[in-house]
Amino acid sequence: MIRTQISFDRSLYERAKRIARRQGVSLAELCRRSLAEAVARNDSSAGRPWMRHVGVIEGGAGDSTTVDEVVYGRERP
Repeated sequence: MIRTQISFDRSLYERAKRIARRQGVSLAELCRRSLAEAVARNDSSAGRPWMRHVGVIEGGAGDSTTVDEVVYGRERP
């Protein structure tokens, strides 16, 4: 990981800190996620238009384990 320094105006900093706290992540992690989303949305050289959806849905790796139960009302289709 590369360490860098950025500056925010006080209002943006305070709002970002509140969002990070609500999401249970550090301000640095919120910045990384937001920057990754912005880059994916605007990187025309990537050739992967689906990447513009990065970060749209929050969740963890285990969040899809019950999809069959949600969709079909049982563990397996």
